[in-house]
Amino acid sequence: MRKLNVLLSGVLLSLLLISTGMSQQMEQLAIGSDAPLADRSMQTVSGEDITLDSAVKANGLVVIFSCNTCPWVDRWEDRYPVVSEIASKNEVGMIALNSNESYRERGDGMKDMIQRAKKMKYDFPYALDKDHKIADAFGATRTPHVYLFDADMKLVYVGAIDDNARDANAVESFYLKDAIEQMVKGEEITQPQTRSLGCTIKRVSE
Repeated sequence: MRKLNVLLSGVLLSLLLISTGMSQQMEQLAIGSDAPLADRSMQTVSGEDITLDSAVKANGLVVIFSCNTCPWVDRWEDRYPVVSEIASKNEVGMIALNSNESYRERGDGMKDMIQRAKKMKYDFPYALDKDHKIADAFGATRTPHVYLFDADMKLVYVGAIDDNARDANAVESFYLKDAIEQMVKGEEITQPQTRSLGCTIKRVSE
């Protein structure tokens, strides 16, 4: 009987842990959804306030959840200027958001962001997502985590920038570039969702 009770207790504990884990999972913004909190004001490294609504251009907006402290961002960051150029040519806005609230004193504060943007010569807004409100609303979990919205601020692509973080020259599928070009042409997005690889966003509960 004692062995049975121990076994049942173990099963119940496992079910509880599974249930808790499932409840803590972020709900990913679905393709076709409106951009949430698009009117929420955020401070950029230039000292100005910005919203997603004000960052969008004629054909849409690229939102990249990024940071200063993730090695995956370091690996993909050489693609940021390329994405910025592609977006600009296609009248698509671009913005990077830093949602690492629990790392503000560990390399992801505004002063650090200013230095990063200057060092890496960002030519797009880099804004602080205070209390990771926008990341939560998007269901963003990684850095980098990419979202592409069309002119109506409907989500058309979410996932990774491309298929090779370590070597830009070895990229076989440039997911975001393809999605931008297909969106602007009015074509169906061939890969509307890909797996996002990166560091976890450092939320205050972590």
